[in-house]
Amino acid sequence: MKKEIVIDVQSSEIAIALLQDERVVEFTREESKNSCLVGNVYVGTVRKIMPGLNAAFVDIGGEKEAFLHVLDLGSNFHIINAFLNQILDNRKKVPSLSALKALDLTPVDKNANIADALKNGQRVLVQVIKEPISTKGARVTCEISLAGRNLVMIPYFNKITVSQKIESKEERLRLRRLVQSIKVDDSGIIIRTVAEGKKVAALDKELKVLTKRWETAIQNIQKLQGNGLVLEEVNRIETILRDVLSPDFENIYVNNENVYNEICDYVTLIAPDCRGAVKLYDGELPIFDHFAITKQIKSLFGRTVSFKRGAYLIIEKTEAMTVIDVNSGNRSRSSEGQEENALAVNLAAAEEIAHQIRLRDIGGIIVIDFIDLMVAENRQLLLDRMVELMQDDRARHNILPLSKFCLMQITRHRVRPAISVDVEETCPTCFGKGKAMPSILFTDQLEEKIEYWSQEKKERKLVIQVHPYIAAYINQGFFSLRRKWSFRYKVNIKIQPIQSLGFLQYQILNKKKEVLKIDE
Repeated sequence: MKKEIVIDVQSSEIAIALLQDERVVEFTREESKNSCLVGNVYVGTVRKIMPGLNAAFVDIGGEKEAFLHVLDLGSNFHIINAFLNQILDNRKKVPSLSALKALDLTPVDKNANIADALKNGQRVLVQVIKEPISTKGARVTCEISLAGRNLVMIPYFNKITVSQKIESKEERLRLRRLVQSIKVDDSGIIIRTVAEGKKVAALDKELKVLTKRWETAIQNIQKLQGNGLVLEEVNRIETILRDVLSPDFENIYVNNENVYNEICDYVTLIAPDCRGAVKLYDGELPIFDHFAITKQIKSLFGRTVSFKRGAYLIIEKTEAMTVIDVNSGNRSRSSEGQEENALAVNLAAAEEIAHQIRLRDIGGIIVIDFIDLMVAENRQLLLDRMVELMQDDRARHNILPLSKFCLMQITRHRVRPAISVDVEETCPTCFGKGKAMPSILFTDQLEEKIEYWSQEKKERKLVIQVHPYIAAYINQGFFSLRRKWSFRYKVNIKIQPIQSLGFLQYQILNKKKEVLKIDE
């Protein structure tokens, strides 16, 4: 299976697409000015205890107060709380784990009341585990952890655990011994699955980086006055690379030189064998157009998603859940009967639904209305197929058996809002008014702009970006419109098809690739 990552860096946003066999399977997009909060560590103040929810609201310096449930305090809360209190009391001294354990503090029980552990005005050290969504603030935990590619470091928790996905007892024992020989006394370590087969030098190098990050957090706590950020998670690009990068990734394309250099440095640190896969894209077409990602996004993010032989899905998002309806459409009926036909459609739908859930990063409750199946064995076959298809999903999820009405419920861990892409375009000629200039005059309007920029502004090279259909029309034939314009106005003209442009929308660029204002 061919795996690639394509990163489109623009001045206002960064978009990342994960491809498998040239098909987009994961997509994320965020504004450059808005960084992801998940993983950030804050010093906050408890503002309100909610006994009915057994939770508290914590001011971490943002617009909305964060939500802290009693189950998110963690068994190590008493140690972290004592650590923070001592740091705030004496900002020049960092307490050791042995000194904190000597205080003989009582661990927080899972069945405890939040009011027994926290009080209004108390300072707490928390980490964001879920982004603010809709009207809700971020969700936070007191179980602080610093994630690397091979290891996860847990401050003030002197224990080593190994991922259950590493099945070999000999390998588990080897890794445990290696980490025991290099770890510091005041931290615990979780050994991730990707660490299997790694040598001690790679693990030691990563652990030193994580230790340095924690030391930076301590220094920021010592300097901090009031509530605020003390440790920022790595950026979204590095987070994805850290979690998904493996030797079977063939290419990582990025269209920005500065980001390219950052990725090279980061990949060299976490996976030196993959350094050669990082490539700087400098083609003339937009990077997403070049890799046919723009077209896929426009076809995959709509309310209606078609799949095999005319069948389609209807995807509706509500405040409480996401509902997916499976329709057979005009799919030809199977000669074997209605049950077999419904099973075939449902199995094909399951494949597309698993793809859509991962692609849109749909979280929370997902209800799927499959076509009715009367045979219990067929419902079990559909359930098994969905479980198999969701195995590659990195988000925690739970799939419940189908009901007698052939409804399937899936719960999926949601840490940020689901990706939403508006696939509908406002008419670039009438701007929603319903009336526009005659389309037959479009090329005349374009020629007027070419004449203006070549004759009055003396531009000798122009790049005309238009919809692919318009580009094909302008370039058709030996004596094409492009050749006629070039000869008539003595200017080098290149027609560039851009998939993201509307049908009668265009842009004109000069030789420096600067967009020329159309209204001039």
